[in-house]
Amino acid sequence: MASDEEAPFRQTGWAGLRARLFHLYFVLRRPMTLGVRGLIHDAATNSVFLIRHTYVPGWQLPGGGVEVGETMAEALARELYEEGNIQITDAPILKSMHFNRRASRRDHVGFYLVEHFSRTAPKLPDHEIAEAGFFPLDRLPEGTTPATLRRIAEIFANVPASPYW
Repeated sequence: MASDEEAPFRQTGWAGLRARLFHLYFVLRRPMTLGVRGLIHDAATNSVFLIRHTYVPGWQLPGGGVEVGETMAEALARELYEEGNIQITDAPILKSMHFNRRASRRDHVGFYLVEHFSRTAPKLPDHEIAEAGFFPLDRLPEGTTPATLRRIAEIFANVPASPYW
């Protein structure tokens, strides 16, 4: 049985076309964006992987937008490979969902913990990533973003997850 969200697409004729056009208008007028971020934890060195973009200040967790037709886990795997040459070797753990009100009124971020991974090579700077690397939890780089610090505290200091990024 189809869900209520699929109902407009079951209709045929003028009613179906009208429903599809209304749905398209709604998506274009009020699109929701969905992103993912991963906290890659190397337990052997008690360090986390952070990146520094070329276009925004601060050190942050790798991640990005979920593309059309992509699951959140697939987006996370793609982004980690693109931004850090990191391949996930076991299922990441979805820790929390956050409303990113600084990005837009409809932006949400899925936050994952990744403890099983391999790295093919160090990430070299490119047009998107200025720097990337693993940092010990007790020596995070200056300029680590507040959101990154909050996510790290939620995982390692048992601070309750904020609903906001």
